Parts: sequence; structure tokens; C-alpha cells
Amino acid sequence: MNIALLIFGMALVTYIPRVIPAFVVDKIRFGKRLGKFINLIPYTAMTALIVPGIFNMDAKHWYVGAIGGAVAILLSCIKKIPSAVVVLASVLAVMVVYLF
Repeated sequence: MNIALLIFGMALVTYIPRVIPAFVVDKIRFGKRLGKFINLIPYTAMTALIVPGIFNMDAKHWYVGAIGGAVAILLSCIKKIPSAVVVLASVLAVMVVYLF
């Protein structure tokens, strides 16, 4: 029972700081430049997570990571494609290259 309470408390402590900005950001009016900056944060965070994986993927088959990164870059240049589709297409490209 103590462990369950501890896990619940830790989940609550990490959940609250993540939820509050989601509600507060919609109600606050930002300037044009700051609003654009805030809208670009998810893309920046995703880039920071993906790029190290491209360079550290596989020493033997270095080109596999490069192909996955190239697919992500090409698809992200198209304006209407959601980020999740870009990530899934990159993963599929890497899987196809590994299969052949």
C-alpha cells in the first residue's frame, strides 16, 4: 500500500507541471515572435531526440541512419504533413533498408 501511494504521489508531482502549461498557454496572449517561438518548441525537441540517433545508429551500416534522416528532412519540408507521419515514415525507411 505504501508503494502504491508513493507511485501515485510521484506520478502526481510529475503530471501537474506538465498539465498546467497546457491550460495556461491557451489563455495567455503572446506577442507574434514569442508565439512563433513557443509553437516551434515541439519540433526542436523532436529534432534533439532524433539527430543523436541518426549519428549513433550503427557503426557498420552508417548509411541506414543517414537514409532515415534524409527521409525525415524531405518529408518535413512539406508543409501539411504531421510530425507523427514524418517519424513513422523515417522508421519505415530504416526498416526497409535493413530488410534489403
